[in-house]
Amino acid sequence: MSGPETSRAMQLAVAGAAVLALAGGAAFWYATEQSRQAGPDRAADQVVTVTGGRCDPQTITLPGGRRSFEIVNASDRPIEWEILDGVMVVAERENIVPGFHQMLTVQLTPGDYEITCGLLSSPRGVLHVTASDEAAAAASEVTLRQFLGPLAEYRVYLVMQGRAAVKAATALRDAIAAGDLDAARRAWMAARLPWRRIEPLAYRIADLQAVIDPQAAYLAGREADPGFIGYHRIEYGLFTRGSIEGLLPVADRLVADLETLNQRLKTTEVTPALLLVLPADMTGRIVETRPGAAEGAFADQDLDERHLAELEASLDGIAKLTGLLGQIVSVADPALEAELTAALDRVAGDLARLRKADATPAAADEGRAALTRDLAGLKTTLGKLPPVIGMS
Repeated sequence: MSGPETSRAMQLAVAGAAVLALAGGAAFWYATEQSRQAGPDRAADQVVTVTGGRCDPQTITLPGGRRSFEIVNASDRPIEWEILDGVMVVAERENIVPGFHQMLTVQLTPGDYEITCGLLSSPRGVLHVTASDEAAAAASEVTLRQFLGPLAEYRVYLVMQGRAAVKAATALRDAIAAGDLDAARRAWMAARLPWRRIEPLAYRIADLQAVIDPQAAYLAGREADPGFIGYHRIEYGLFTRGSIEGLLPVADRLVADLETLNQRLKTTEVTPALLLVLPADMTGRIVETRPGAAEGAFADQDLDERHLAELEASLDGIAKLTGLLGQIVSVADPALEAELTAALDRVAGDLARLRKADATPAAADEGRAALTRDLAGLKTTLGKLPPVIGMS
């Protein structure tokens, strides 16, 4: 190829790469905007500003019903914001970067709740939810009978996957005890999968989630914080530091905590209202962690396979919930059931294409953009379930 032709080809290649980069950024922006439930034309019922160590306001009173919150991060660290009912997470937004805000809309029943304020060690605020006609009407809309089958089947699924999580974590501990780094890395990847399948409910059990799956970004001392334990502490040792030193006590604790979780899953109340919101909430969590960049701060390009396996396990858990709810949706709105199936199939197809060994860097970039876009679309579709079934 002659000099001018070579220069022209290089210019086209650079332009193509720029288009793909812009497409990926646009897809991520779209996904983020989709996660803001209240919408630009609706003011939030409550604005909450999170500073270095508290919420402003620290005490909130609102009437029961469907309420929206605008969470503003005025601190210098990424934050998560949660509404807690005892140890259970009612709703949350995470990975809110400094200087940005996110919207959260949630159906609230009367009662007193706690709210988290940035770091896990920060003092919690209080949310008082008072009685209202709206809350009373929402509570009277649900007929338990149609949910009996799905609720019972999901309970069985949780117990089976909980047992699998304990078994896989025990294999991880054994590999660490044997001093086999490669085997421990493989065991860590296997141990994450059952956790990701039950995470839609497990992450709402706040006290156990905080010791099984804490991320360093939400701890005051980051990786050096004593509270940095669980899956990600082991991941940090195995994949970032390349060592099993000091990991055996962490692995022992992980097995014990998963055993406790397994017992808790057998008794945790799962209501029809909760079952309906779990798949959309889990999909939103995935969207907010930006597909294509592995969860946590310890991933690089070599870890794409690990991340894809976790995404597939998460999709398994979401698909299980969606399939159970499909038994109800098929009667109320067959078109929505078909729409849900198509949305899940699109995401599964995106993951399959990203797994192709011969994918070029450009194809991988385009695949990640498509995955982000289709996950956001799945979240939107799943968000249609409550009003269709009569729980808006």
